[in-house]
Amino acid sequence: RGWMLQLPDMVRRRAEHNECEIFSLEEVSLHQQDIERIEHLDRWCRDLKILYLQNNLVPRIENVGRLKKLEYLNLALNNIEVIENLEGCESLQKLDLTVNFVGRLSSVESLKHNIHLRELFLVGNPCTEFEGYRQYVVASLPQLKWLDGTEISRSERIRAAQGLEEVKRRVSEQEREYLKRRAEEKEEAQRKAAGEETGNNEKKEGFDSDISSRSLDLFHLCSPGSELDEEQQEKEFWNTPCSFTPESRLEAHRHLEEKRRAKEKEKEKKKPKASRTLITADGRVMNVNEAKHMDTSLIDVDVQPTYARVTVKGKMVLPAEVKPDSSTAQRSQTTGHLVLTMPRVRTVTHPIKHRCSCQTFPSQSTSFFMSGYLCE
Repeated sequence: RGWMLQLPDMVRRRAEHNECEIFSLEEVSLHQQDIERIEHLDRWCRDLKILYLQNNLVPRIENVGRLKKLEYLNLALNNIEVIENLEGCESLQKLDLTVNFVGRLSSVESLKHNIHLRELFLVGNPCTEFEGYRQYVVASLPQLKWLDGTEISRSERIRAAQGLEEVKRRVSEQEREYLKRRAEEKEEAQRKAAGEETGNNEKKEGFDSDISSRSLDLFHLCSPGSELDEEQQEKEFWNTPCSFTPESRLEAHRHLEEKRRAKEKEKEKKKPKASRTLITADGRVMNVNEAKHMDTSLIDVDVQPTYARVTVKGKMVLPAEVKPDSSTAQRSQTTGHLVLTMPRVRTVTHPIKHRCSCQTFPSQSTSFFMSGYLCE
């Protein structure tokens, strides 16, 4: 998404202490940046040892397998549901997945390959509610020293190994139940998204009768004929009960983003225009011209070896007759614009009434810029 287009600049700004060199960075903090996918870092920052990605919208652990030197990965407060793709992180010592959506507890076994892993945080994930959760993790990962901030003692490890098969069986049953509920949540989210796209009726074709009250209320809120004002809609949105899922978290983020953009747009509309200086301190009246873009189909340019003729809307751009032999063309050293200077045939002592989006014409010569702004 949009963050990927800004990622090089985001990383480079965080590399100021490293002379803006990305490839040799050892630590990068990209927390709270609305990141929805991990990309490029495993190619740009091969020397990374610490990576902070907490409080984003990342749904999967991916594209970090080539970070051989990575020691600490913080993915707390994201939308991750499975522990995966970390086998290549040979130096990983600490992994923080606090408050994610990991419900497939068996996926922790993929961390067996990370022989240097010492600390693991899974607090706030659905799998921590499983009966036998801690025993299962402790027995599955013998290299761990700390789990959820609590040290694993030698006696606990011995007890965890006892009756492990029974614990695995119970965990497997609870995992299946959770995945079944999760599949239903995903289906409901898909139905809701389809309903919001096709209309604002309470029941859509293909909807089940048990669709959540939050979905129906939101249909009412979004309906064109809704009598609720903006403040009431906002209150309804946050007060309507819903399940805590990756989809609901993403929905809340989208809602906040839309509100923020709407406020910025409204603020931009109300932004007062900059005041203009129409009279100088010595009392001289200034001619203020406003630049406007013009369709190039209305412009006719005739370039000859000794002169250039520019016609706009059937009228000559120049307000008076000029001396072609005394005219000059040069590039501005400050703006880079092409400046044509053409002396008038006769001196004009009275003000010349004209409208130009380039520059005020002096009394003795006429100058205009060949730039993005054209005269009319």
